[in-house]
Amino acid sequence: MLLLAHSAQKDIPAQLYKEHVHAVYQLAEKNMHEALNFFSGPDEQKAAFRNAVGPGALFHDLGKIDKRNQKVLATTDCGERLPLNHVDAGTAWLWKNGALNSSLLVYCHHSGLFSLSAEKKKEDGELAFRDEEIAYDVDDKLSEYVAKHGKELPIPKLPKNSSVLKGLSLRLALSCLVDADHHDTACHYGEKLPGLKAVDPLWAKRLKSLSCYVGNLNGGRDGALRNKLRREIYQACLDTPVKYPIKYCDAPVGTGKTTAVMAHLLSAAALKSLRHIFVVLPYTNIIEQSVDVYRKALVLDGEKPEEIVAAHYHQADFSDLNSRQLATLWKAPIIVTSAVQFFETLSSCRTSRLRKLHELPGSAVFIDEAHAVMPLHLWPQQWEWLQELAGHWSCQFVFASGSLVKFWKHIPFSNSKHSVKSLLPSNLREKLQEFEKKRVIFPTRKPPLTRNELIKFVLTKPGPRLVILNTVQSAAVIAHEMKKNGRNILHLSTALTPKDRGKIIELVKHKLLNKTLTEWTLVATSCVEAGIDFSFKTAFRESCSVTSLIQIGGRANRHGGDLHSEIIDFRVRDPFLNKHPAFDVSRTILDQMFDENLIGSMPSDKLATEAFFRELGKTDIIRKSEFIQKQERYQEYKEVEKLTRVIDADTRTVVICPEIIRRLESREKVSSVEILQNSVQIWSNKIYKLGLQEFQYHPELYHWGSYPYDPDFLGYMEGLLPMVYQYEDDEYGLVV
Repeated sequence: MLLLAHSAQKDIPAQLYKEHVHAVYQLAEKNMHEALNFFSGPDEQKAAFRNAVGPGALFHDLGKIDKRNQKVLATTDCGERLPLNHVDAGTAWLWKNGALNSSLLVYCHHSGLFSLSAEKKKEDGELAFRDEEIAYDVDDKLSEYVAKHGKELPIPKLPKNSSVLKGLSLRLALSCLVDADHHDTACHYGEKLPGLKAVDPLWAKRLKSLSCYVGNLNGGRDGALRNKLRREIYQACLDTPVKYPIKYCDAPVGTGKTTAVMAHLLSAAALKSLRHIFVVLPYTNIIEQSVDVYRKALVLDGEKPEEIVAAHYHQADFSDLNSRQLATLWKAPIIVTSAVQFFETLSSCRTSRLRKLHELPGSAVFIDEAHAVMPLHLWPQQWEWLQELAGHWSCQFVFASGSLVKFWKHIPFSNSKHSVKSLLPSNLREKLQEFEKKRVIFPTRKPPLTRNELIKFVLTKPGPRLVILNTVQSAAVIAHEMKKNGRNILHLSTALTPKDRGKIIELVKHKLLNKTLTEWTLVATSCVEAGIDFSFKTAFRESCSVTSLIQIGGRANRHGGDLHSEIIDFRVRDPFLNKHPAFDVSRTILDQMFDENLIGSMPSDKLATEAFFRELGKTDIIRKSEFIQKQERYQEYKEVEKLTRVIDADTRTVVICPEIIRRLESREKVSSVEILQNSVQIWSNKIYKLGLQEFQYHPELYHWGSYPYDPDFLGYMEGLLPMVYQYEDDEYGLVV
């Protein structure tokens, strides 16, 4: 009787156990060796990593050999779960033979990383990392399973591990195995996946292409001081030695960091033969803009842009087989991704996310708009991982922002092991700071405004105007009421799909090019406060934080053509403009720094860092960060994942486009790009209240149903605003 690994489905035959295990072993070993090519840490850790992956791959499906499992696997289109947990046998045999790390990989390769305290409670630790319900039954049959396995595949001599893999190393090793398992399974069932052979990144040629692109951009405005400074920044970043693996760039907003930092990382990648360059950004609209720039600047003749510069955002990782095709893998030379995807992959315990992590060693990482990529209390643990990647796995990092928080200078907070060096010389930084003082000023209006008072106040200032509110609901209400009163209004927030936001961003850019068209206003949320190439006459920001206010300075008078454009801080109090409680402390600190006349007089990087230090003293940031680090040390990986959510929000992906909904319901294949471009994120409690339905064959996706959606203005708020106007609450309104 032939042993099976996967059952037949429709026209696809069953997969033999021997074929699957052999293929998984080969790919897992390939993943492991490619990662270890960049390892420079302790020899003992390297040996433990190398010795863990192969045996784990060879025995990951050992339990499928059980007769009860084989009976199910032999049934075509059965759909029945295997009666015996197939993970337990391989886990047990490897553990009993001293291959502890391999045993852990097998144990975790479906269920994800573990909670050590929960494992210790199983029979007082006697059945740790075992399935308690079947452990003794499996133990009785282990020799039978191994004997049958030995007739199909070799049984290697297992090296005894002297070092137990933990933390980041364990995640990377598990990634090598999980990716191999998922890849071979998907290929067997006919899914098209990226090829196994790495694409030549051609870093030197891309750097030359980027320099040509930047030179052409500046060709029409060579006399402008702002562009002279941009050229100096580009050259400084290009010339900085790559000796130190962690650097920062605190050039002011709108000075060309997108291309300048990329030039430095391309140089580093060429010199060190790195595999990938990651660009990590906090907002999807910046990702779209950056992807557009990088594809124009870095893609060579004859190449497909999406294969060279890949865009990966939203939480589009899926753990079930039918949805796995939608997972975006880190295979392209250049990956532009969201902070959620990048940092939550580092901290994840789930295999659907960890699958791609082994691609990270030997990469350069540009963390752009670093002030906004995650809540402050997450930085200490993430900083530990980034330093390990820099010190042991040959990664290069650059932190960049026009309002950069230099958290690594707070020793108790960051525990830095590496020197963090500036990409810019001090004399250039001083010139940039002097230019900023002439470009924008930051007045404040402290008395809270009703929505009508805010609208009247906004209209007293010269246009075009940018108004940023703290919540999706507030932005929708103000935009709706201004348009109702006959004003020329555009609206931009995450109530719109990425596809529709992209159209509105292009419309905004087109209107801004017409210098005679001034009497109009863009009402938005924080999704436009960083990185977007907008230049308004006047900007307004609902009081939020020091870093947010600084960032808005990059959306007005961006090229320095005017003197002292106003960036106006304001507050609201209105039943329909809901409060964002997460900003209470940062708003108080902003008030204090206005009172001390620090806003506008202190350089932006020092201002942002001073606000950060003050916030540490007023919140439980340090306590929360220390608790996360403690959970990581204690190997409470499931808890670490919960505690390290970049966006601590229980949201769900909701597909808006009717045609995409039809195709998903018909079980047609839909690419991850199509899903991402035509969906929004909505709070899970609103999913329940609105009665949104899951797709039958994609249980992690929802569809918008019959609710109105306005692709040109309010997005999904078109359907929710009538509900908002039914409620009035003195403090919070109806939070959507």
